Amino acid sequence: MDMSAGERKGLSLFALIMIGIGSIFGSGWLFGAGSAAQVAGPAALVAWVIGVIFIGMIAMSYAEVGSAYPIPGGMARYGHLSHGPVLGFLTGWAVWIATASLIPIESIAATQYMTSWSFGWAKGLVDPATHQLTLSGTAVSLVLTLALWLTCFWSVQLLARANTVLTLVKFAIPVLAVLALVGSGFHTSNFTDHGGFAPYGWPAVLTAVTTCGVVFAFNGFQAVVNLGGAAKNPGRAIPVALIGALALGLVIYTALQVAYLGSVPPELLERSGGWQGVNLNSPFADLAGLLMLHWVVTMLQFGAFISPAGSNIANVASAAYMVTNLAETGFFPRKLAAVHPRYGTARPAMWLNLAFSVVLLLTVGRSWQALAGVVSAAMVISYLIGPIAVGVLRRTRPELPRPFRLPAAGVLCPVTFAFAACALYWSKWPETGKITVLTLVAAPIAAVVLWRRGERQLLRQFAPAWWMIAFLVWTATVSALGGEEFGGRGVLPGVLGTALIAVTAPVFYFWAVRSGVKAHERGLTSDPTPAETAPSSTVTPDDARPMASV
Repeated sequence: MDMSAGERKGLSLFALIMIGIGSIFGSGWLFGAGSAAQVAGPAALVAWVIGVIFIGMIAMSYAEVGSAYPIPGGMARYGHLSHGPVLGFLTGWAVWIATASLIPIESIAATQYMTSWSFGWAKGLVDPATHQLTLSGTAVSLVLTLALWLTCFWSVQLLARANTVLTLVKFAIPVLAVLALVGSGFHTSNFTDHGGFAPYGWPAVLTAVTTCGVVFAFNGFQAVVNLGGAAKNPGRAIPVALIGALALGLVIYTALQVAYLGSVPPELLERSGGWQGVNLNSPFADLAGLLMLHWVVTMLQFGAFISPAGSNIANVASAAYMVTNLAETGFFPRKLAAVHPRYGTARPAMWLNLAFSVVLLLTVGRSWQALAGVVSAAMVISYLIGPIAVGVLRRTRPELPRPFRLPAAGVLCPVTFAFAACALYWSKWPETGKITVLTLVAAPIAAVVLWRRGERQLLRQFAPAWWMIAFLVWTATVSALGGEEFGGRGVLPGVLGTALIAVTAPVFYFWAVRSGVKAHERGLTSDPTPAETAPSSTVTPDDARPMASV
């Protein structure tokens, strides 16, 4: 029996695209343009194009595996399916960190935009000198995180019903903001003055892709992959929905970037000494205020709550799915997978995610920009298994029904992996080192769990995962020694570091695929049960919206 190709009916293509758009438009549009402009100047426009190409390649590899194995929160399980328990835990741990980190960052975004309010207490939420949350700002972020978490704790169904309305509102606000900013006065000289189109060089553009919210913004593609198995025709719906959502996202994000770059008053640029000096707490709201567009400020203040809140519906649900998957594989306590019989929510998993969110807020989450860099690096690591799983399963499960098949996978998969490896390097040191350590913490945990299960051949279990450990250590080492423009010590100046990562990445890719094939031969992998691959979403016939359940 094939557990991956059950009946999938009900979810329309339009509904799937709306889910993708709704997930893509979170807090990324509120801060991405301002952060990217500060790092790369007008060349930030190129960063969005690079970002959507990178995410598109990643998304298509996950589309094949996701349509074959429509497991809720499946990104935390694909490593287990392709390489066995140890690598499954390493990649699942990375996916969980990346997903759970999205919960507090949306609350931080809403808090920073509150500084555009006219109330005196709101002005004190962010330190004007450091642009980081003050003690009161952190407290407000904690309250917002807890408020949304409690709503989902009692029932995520209520919020999920409003998904389409929230998506339309989230789409309308940035469009109106673009039109208003461009109509108020557009300065074409901003694109060439103050150092030219790329005042800080092209390495800054690559850094902007991963540290300024570009990858973070397009990460919403995961919702299409996770729910695409419930579509009427997954083979057609998943790739079309991914392309549609990402293309529309690129159009809106590019328009926002153009509007921001052209609307910044030239005198502010002059006074700030160029784009690096323009550091606004709530970029679009502060800019609209400078241009006396008070109705736009009010609209953006409203949008600063709607967009993050709407995205966090999926974030809270997805993070709980990740914990549940890790619990079902035995590396997290089984009790964390318990679902409340009345409310249908995985409450123990949600408690764990809330605790993790609070820790992030009190440590790393001093601002949206600071946390976005760490979250984006974690996301890149979580993407690594996608193209590798395609390569492994093509060899080990050729008979597996695949509603969507990635074309030219033999070429695209290693290229996609190399792109992801470079993106991790562009995340800059020391972020690459931090996220490497945070990911590899899972290795000793896996060893302890396996030993307690009675597994004494740990080397046999770890064999399929050595490539991942070696890859992360290698990338972090190159990052530490890389060019100063990427935060390194300058031992590998200029593009030498990127070139070294790009050249060695295919070696790790083919090592990973070979390890996965051997893991299947040794019986270290297993398919999910029919219950696990059953669609987790039900579709109401009247509106064709998926009803999420945690």
